[in-house]
Amino acid sequence: MIITVEHDIFTEAVTWVARTIPNRPAVPVLAGMRIVAGEDSVVSLGSRDSDITSHIDIEATVTEPGEVLVNGKLLADICRSLPNKDITLQLDGGKLEISCGNSHFSMQIMTSEDYAELPELPPVIGTVDGAEWQEAVTQVSIAASNDDTLPMLVSICVEISGDKIALMATDRYRLAIREISWTPTNPDIETRFLVRASRLLDFAKALGTTGKVEISLKEEGPAALIGFSTGGMQNTIQLIDGEYPQVRSLFPNEVEGHAVMERQEILEAIKRSRLVAEKNSSVRLSFSAGEVLVEAGQRDSAQASEVLPAQLTGEEINMAFNPLFLQEGFGVIGEKDVRLSFTQATKPAVLVGEEDGEVNNKFRLLLMPIRTVSAN
Repeated sequence: MIITVEHDIFTEAVTWVARTIPNRPAVPVLAGMRIVAGEDSVVSLGSRDSDITSHIDIEATVTEPGEVLVNGKLLADICRSLPNKDITLQLDGGKLEISCGNSHFSMQIMTSEDYAELPELPPVIGTVDGAEWQEAVTQVSIAASNDDTLPMLVSICVEISGDKIALMATDRYRLAIREISWTPTNPDIETRFLVRASRLLDFAKALGTTGKVEISLKEEGPAALIGFSTGGMQNTIQLIDGEYPQVRSLFPNEVEGHAVMERQEILEAIKRSRLVAEKNSSVRLSFSAGEVLVEAGQRDSAQASEVLPAQLTGEEINMAFNPLFLQEGFGVIGEKDVRLSFTQATKPAVLVGEEDGEVNNKFRLLLMPIRTVSAN
């Protein structure tokens, strides 16, 4: 195998594919990146972990076709260190020779006998805007659990109904739902499946925010997976088996009141309050006419308090929340203002974005308050 490729194209491709390679592979072969050079001036790069894969095609000058498996993360480090000149890769016996200007590296090739072929992308079921998809996954993934012993709670439930997709996640203390529009190949499609939240988030960010993303799906069998592709980049994620609970009913049908706050202003106050909030303690929000008091800490230790404007509709109320949950919730809402709706101090509250008085219900975050002595 002998190929020559532009520095930036190859480096970006290798770095992108290397994201899939685990830092501590369960088996040594998973540290590998497969490079396949065909006779049609196309070079394919691929990597995998136990449940995910990445693949990208790039253009190159192929002098001699062939394929090789090398340590992917090391290759990415080498490429990023090379001068900005064309890179030549040549397979010479048991080594891959890398030349770029006056720089030269040799890499030991890996045995590819135990390296499984990357799965083929299943049929495309539709396309979605890349920027909207990334925003939706980012918003919902904050509510997924990090407890690997609970597969259902580390997942995002993807619910597709016609031209609408709903993403849902919960860790039992908060629940996030985001709805987006997309273009399905079958306008009557109805399906529901689970994807690991951290994997879905990584790939949504890796695919970027430009252009359309094709979504592929295979729901049946042990190799059930979802695939994403755009601009020559392809990812697959193995689906999680299980039935997700019907969580929409957890949102209250009626509310007693709501408060509207400037998002960035409150977000900064919450961050400051977290400096004195001890582990497992809360940030307290006390709403009264025209303002909200943000408090954290205890009398026998450090304390913080801050009064900020808030438009209150309904009775005055004091509520307490996990400070990280509050910060993440305010952090992923894109509108200028945030509306917090409530029923009682100990009942779930709901956060949504608001812009110029218009409420955006496409993203909703339900938060369970923390019971405190001061809560009414």
